Amino acid sequence: MRDCEETPELLQERLFYRGRKFEFAVDRLRLPNGIEGEWEYIKHPGGALAVPITSDGKLVLVNQYRFTLKTRILEFPAGTIEPQETPDKTIARELEEETGYRSLHWRFLGKFALAPGYSDEYIYAFLAEELEQLDHPPLQDEDEDIDVILMTPEELEQAILIGEKVDAKTITAFYLARPFLRLTNL
Repeated sequence: MRDCEETPELLQERLFYRGRKFEFAVDRLRLPNGIEGEWEYIKHPGGALAVPITSDGKLVLVNQYRFTLKTRILEFPAGTIEPQETPDKTIARELEEETGYRSLHWRFLGKFALAPGYSDEYIYAFLAEELEQLDHPPLQDEDEDIDVILMTPEELEQAILIGEKVDAKTITAFYLARPFLRLTNL
């Protein structure tokens, strides 16, 4: 069995693309077994996600058009961590912008790698409780096409189980939050 602390040696890092939200890089590595090769990946600053729950136990989700999939999908509010911003500040901002709700109580649920086969992005998940609805509509970015949806935890789990268009970060965060949700039939 190999020592788990052995890591590849970085021989060269090349940046091929720098965009608004991420970079595309190719690293040349020497693995602990001596083999050399190139691995391409997306460098991402990370994201934060909220599992917002209203006082009557409804989850606040967004039904958002995603151009990469060319369809709308159901998601918890989330956003990219901006420079000089912490994950908790990111998600507080995103929750208000995307849904028009503010949370008075936050609980950290955990962090997880979103797609480690091709990206270094981590998502920081939070439970957002004690919600208050703001007196103005959501202030969504101009490139966002979002509808706010309220669902019970049972309705969301059913949507997940029957294969509706729900993204992976939402599914993961739902199950991280599940012990804290009031469930009737689950």
